[in-house]
Amino acid sequence: MKYSYVARQPILDRNKNTIAYELLFRDGPENSFPVIQPELATSRLLIEQFLTYQCTCLSDKKGFVNFSYASILNQTPLLFPKEKMVVEVLEDSQPTDDLLREIRSLKSLGYHIALDDFIPSADWNRFLPFVDIIKLDIRQISIPKAALFIKKLRETNIQFLAEKVETYEEFDKACNVGFDYFQGYFFGKPEIIEKRAIKSAFNTIIELFQRISEEVIDFHEVEKLVASDVTLSFKLLRYVNASSSVKTEISSFRQALAYLGEDRVRKFVSLVALATVNEEKPESLYNLSIQRARFCELVMKAMGSTEHGGKGFLCGMFSLLDSLLDQDLKSITESLPVCRDIRSALINNEGVLGQVLCLVMAIEKADWGTAMALEEALNLPIGTVSDAYQHSICWTDEVFG
Repeated sequence: MKYSYVARQPILDRNKNTIAYELLFRDGPENSFPVIQPELATSRLLIEQFLTYQCTCLSDKKGFVNFSYASILNQTPLLFPKEKMVVEVLEDSQPTDDLLREIRSLKSLGYHIALDDFIPSADWNRFLPFVDIIKLDIRQISIPKAALFIKKLRETNIQFLAEKVETYEEFDKACNVGFDYFQGYFFGKPEIIEKRAIKSAFNTIIELFQRISEEVIDFHEVEKLVASDVTLSFKLLRYVNASSSVKTEISSFRQALAYLGEDRVRKFVSLVALATVNEEKPESLYNLSIQRARFCELVMKAMGSTEHGGKGFLCGMFSLLDSLLDQDLKSITESLPVCRDIRSALINNEGVLGQVLCLVMAIEKADWGTAMALEEALNLPIGTVSDAYQHSICWTDEVFG
């Protein structure tokens, strides 16, 4: 199974309290930036840390994330929660009118903006009213020169961060000239955090790309594709929760897609696609997730709960997320906007959904006594369970054919 890696480096205040972390993409346990396109690095970091693992590497702190010029113009930061991140504008970005427009928009929506490895220039003056933090590399700009720049902007609300602080003497001098925050090997090298990574099927991504390229998106087809991949469905619901103020609990993929609309569906698919190109996934767990999902959907419908078929599908699909993510289901479901009966079924096997889920798991274990007892308790028509189970196997084979 593949792993997800991220390095985090602490950012401290003048009292040496950690107030945030800079998140640095890694594709292995080596603590160095890999040879990879910046756009792909950012996409994978965002997908894995903000959608899949819900910022667990940040604890209660914010994450500083590097965004390229192109990703800012594509409005990628808008896909992620402003409460958990600081948008770092990379140093090679050009101070164009387009970039100014997007920075101004992000600021108006409540995002915090930082200029990374900033070199003072008159071309950037018009951006300064929308900037919260300026990061100065004291290896490139000496502390005395930085002091002059900080003094010049003393009347603004901008805060200053000293990068590459490696000794106590440098920290002390940086404090004295007015730096607010500090980052560097004196406080700690980037710490590697390793988690199991879950990846979407490449073929599904390609087909989704084709669907979102159409002038009018066929949401029915998109729903079918998303429903066939547990990773996509998990990230879709996480995305809905993170990128919009969802008040109504989500109980189906159709509902989630309706919340997003065409524009954000296109952005979501594009971002996930970029982050998962040519990656493998654990087929057996994914197949079983799909199989359970279809079984639960069919049984719920057979019980006369047609409108709850979508709930059955979600419940079955998410029942193996603890194995895929190496996290307990309680913490995972708390981060998803799923309805209460799905959450209760997954965590405590409660309600009709919980019984249906227990039924399919009993069949998988060949625990026929438990399976027969649950079939009787659910008052299922004769042949329903065997038909649903056989159909779910055939359907899963077709999906992954």
